[in-house]
Amino acid sequence: MLAKRVLEGGTKGYKNHPQLLRFYEHPTPLVAINFYLNEIYMESLERGYFFDKSKIGDCINCMQMEVSFGQIDYEKEHLYKKLLIRDKPRAEKLKNSKTVCANSIFKMCAGSIAPWEKIFS
Repeated sequence: MLAKRVLEGGTKGYKNHPQLLRFYEHPTPLVAINFYLNEIYMESLERGYFFDKSKIGDCINCMQMEVSFGQIDYEKEHLYKKLLIRDKPRAEKLKNSKTVCANSIFKMCAGSIAPWEKIFS
């Protein structure tokens, strides 16, 4: 939700967060973030979490954004490290998964880690 507020111009901070570049580059950034957040919301229901869907805004289908397999692999590893601390069973499930399903706003393609990514070891 913070990313949405940044894209709306509703906050002074986080404007240069590298993960937001993918949305800034989209022809309709707010439509894209709403689409992305709606999918997050739907998954949250499956996991037993509840978010205020009214904060997301209208969700209409929009043009996909490309994300490289290298970026997906990097984000998977980053998530794995977080889950080791927060939810070890889910971390192991992620580690053992052969495939990763990206949010449907993303079209996966060949390539390495995005040039805007801040790499943490």
